[in-house]
Amino acid sequence: MKKKRTYTEEQLIEGSRRNDRFFQELLYRKYAPTMLAMCYRHTKDKHEALEIVNNGFLKVFQKLDQYAGQGSFEGWIRTIVFRSLSDFFRKKNRSIRFLELDHRDELKEVSPLQDLYFEDLLAMIQKLPEQARQVFSLYAIEGYTHKEIAELLDMKEGTSKWYLSEARKQLKQLVNQYNNRQYAG
Repeated sequence: MKKKRTYTEEQLIEGSRRNDRFFQELLYRKYAPTMLAMCYRHTKDKHEALEIVNNGFLKVFQKLDQYAGQGSFEGWIRTIVFRSLSDFFRKKNRSIRFLELDHRDELKEVSPLQDLYFEDLLAMIQKLPEQARQVFSLYAIEGYTHKEIAELLDMKEGTSKWYLSEARKQLKQLVNQYNNRQYAG
């Protein structure tokens, strides 16, 4: 029986940077299931989740030269795929609003939060204290439970809930400040 050859993450990255389809497929197969699970938690539709993941990996392969080798490579991929998820819902939301206008021929009041872009929200999340940011990201973005977060970050479940509550309060304040600046005057 022939033993399967394994490749390091660095080899997968370098091969993919050279546009070698073999390495790109290996990289995709290694990380796609995790990204698909993340997207599926947000869409609940396997076809939509797969479309988002595929669009995300297309961007990953296009931007691979931008990965500097610092930080988690999986985290870097996750960020790109999550942005694809955000883009998907932004596009879907626009088409839904367009259809509503066709049917009712009336303008709906637009929430100030609809003008808040993913990049703005990410910047706000980055302003949170480290522990609150980690808990918020794991819970709200990654879909982990408080029990899983407590195990990952070596804290009590109640502490995880407290950090999430604090993160939400601070994000609410940041969103209000953003909106006040956007709609002042």
